[in-house]
Amino acid sequence: MELLMFPGFGGVGLVGFRAFRSLRSDVPRSYPPEFRRKVLDLLKAGRSVADLVRDLQISDQTIYTWRRQELIDTGQLPGITSRDQVELVAARRRIAELETELAVHRRAAGHAARRAGWRRR
Repeated sequence: MELLMFPGFGGVGLVGFRAFRSLRSDVPRSYPPEFRRKVLDLLKAGRSVADLVRDLQISDQTIYTWRRQELIDTGQLPGITSRDQVELVAARRRIAELETELAVHRRAAGHAARRAGWRRR
């Protein structure tokens, strides 16, 4: 059987045709905010992205994304701030809950109307 590892995709690999989770525990799904802050501080202190990639073994695109988001959060670039993004996610989640609740009420009202013998005009 052939073993293929894709560490950039959460450590998922293939054995033959069966997928399995990697046994590697060093594949992070996300980085803690403190780590991000330290990386950005190192960038401000003059370290290059290439140095940080080599030393910390994280993707250069990850660092560039964090740096861009920091510029957006500080108002230096236009875009959605991290705080606004958190609020948007919460609002979308609440809208989905309300839509589900409304669908349940509509279905129950339709069922009650059919039991009572009401018809739509």
